[in-house]
Amino acid sequence: MLIFRLVVGLLLFAGVLCFALYIGSGQVIWRQRGVLIIKWTVLAALGFFAVLILERLAMML
Repeated sequence: MLIFRLVVGLLLFAGVLCFALYIGSGQVIWRQRGVLIIKWTVLAALGFFAVLILERLAMML
């Protein structure tokens, strides 16, 4: 759980850093990279929480 939080936090930080580089340099590639990193981070987080919910449901049955 701690490792997952660390990875998600670092990925979110990387996405924000890409957006900051986009604002600073004006190069569109940094915005595209930031959007891509944030998108995959959110999808991975949703998958992780889905697994946690299914695990809890399996315990109840």
